[in-house]
Amino acid sequence: MNFTPIKNSRRRTRSQRLLATILGMSCMLIVMIAPRGSHLNSESASRNTPLNSVTQRRDDEPQHRSQTLSSYVETIPGTSVKFEMIPIPAGQVTIADLNQAGNKISVEIKPIWMSKTEVTWDEYDIWAFRLDAAADPKIGELDAVARPTKPYGAPDRGFGHHGHPALAMTFEAAQEYCRWLSAQTGKRYRLPMKTEWEYACQAGVAEKFSRESLDRHAWYWDNAEDKTHRVATREPNPWGLHDMLGNVAEWIIGNDGAPVVAGGSYRNKAEHVNCGTEAKQTPAWNATDPQFPKSKWWLADAPFVGFRVVCEP
Repeated sequence: MNFTPIKNSRRRTRSQRLLATILGMSCMLIVMIAPRGSHLNSESASRNTPLNSVTQRRDDEPQHRSQTLSSYVETIPGTSVKFEMIPIPAGQVTIADLNQAGNKISVEIKPIWMSKTEVTWDEYDIWAFRLDAAADPKIGELDAVARPTKPYGAPDRGFGHHGHPALAMTFEAAQEYCRWLSAQTGKRYRLPMKTEWEYACQAGVAEKFSRESLDRHAWYWDNAEDKTHRVATREPNPWGLHDMLGNVAEWIIGNDGAPVVAGGSYRNKAEHVNCGTEAKQTPAWNATDPQFPKSKWWLADAPFVGFRVVCEP
């Protein structure tokens, strides 16, 4: 009677041995494989640790710090009219703190392109007087961007047209021109922010211009003979931008979000022609406009106002 249990015990022992043999072989295979996999994982971890930290630093670091732009020439589609865009590097500019009088803050500037000169009549005419639509009627039919009505009298005031800065447009008109230009080119054109404009005007030199230097770089009260002049007939600033000071004051978006003109114009005396100069529109700028309501496109009494454009990467 004790035989059966012993026999069953032997069977269990053989089964256990067989199972142990199988498990042993499996363990050997695992051991043979594990070092290789373990080595790869360790090596991968060793490689990935510094790589991930570099990647993290790159993610944390603003992308624009390492972004380098090059100048380019834009041709307005369907025309032979061209203008040049100059790269403005990333950096910082110090401005007045709007929240605390007397305090100054540092603002970071991303790289952008800025037009080498103020927008000329050659460029502005195409939009303002629908010259592109005249060449191709379909453009006028499909154009969703608003266009100005014709001004009273000569829009250039007799100062000169070809190569001269477009003038006397409203802030809204300048913005619509940027919208149209963006639609035509597929790029992102707009008016400069105050911080961008002042940073580009200084061009790495914070000191104000001397009278001698101002004469070389700007058309203003002392040398302009009470009129605008062809763009780029004065020396550029260190970054290659012409007429940032004088000629026409330029529409920009102020630090408080309101439109202002910057840089002074041919009508301003030297003390009011600098990178920090700005002025808000007053009723006097459109006092003699006979329309009611006043034109949203033209400033009848502000032939000293123009603009330049920037383009985002």
